[in-house]
Amino acid sequence: ARTRNLAIWVGGDKDVFDRCKPVLDAIGDKAYYVGPIGSGAVAKLVHNCAGYIIQAALAEVFTMGVKAGVEPLALWEAVRKGATGRRGPFEGMAEHLLPGKFDPPDFALKLARKDVDLAVSVGREFDVPMRLANLTLMEMTEAINRGWGDRDSRVAMLLQEERAGVEVRVDEDALNALLEEEKNG
Repeated sequence: ARTRNLAIWVGGDKDVFDRCKPVLDAIGDKAYYVGPIGSGAVAKLVHNCAGYIIQAALAEVFTMGVKAGVEPLALWEAVRKGATGRRGPFEGMAEHLLPGKFDPPDFALKLARKDVDLAVSVGREFDVPMRLANLTLMEMTEAINRGWGDRDSRVAMLLQEERAGVEVRVDEDALNALLEEEKNG
């Protein structure tokens, strides 16, 4: 917060947010109105939980990679310069999950499942617990069993929507307008 490099998510009355925004902008560089009262707290929990889940997943796969003989710095650099490192998971959400577009695939689910299965095998070979990877493998297998193997690898997210009884969709024009606004400034 000392550097103002801080996102602030606010729930409540929009008019009150608009009046208070200059004060919020003095505290953080990214103050966002996210909806009615309580929405800011939920947005914070989603953000933090996603970050910690990603940290746990990285811990799992990096311990597997290092135990399999790859130097940590070389592994970090390889992942950082690959598609996962250059392009975060949220771009994929904007392209696929939020608008509900899983065809044509960027990378087919059946190919992604093969990679995760191989990673789990390496983990088993080197006695590295791969709990998150195994859970991911189960999700991918369930999606493939529904006939979704040739769709985009993110299509497995539909399973969670189904279990939760909610569809996570946004208007594609509104999404593109927001992305364009962020790109321009």
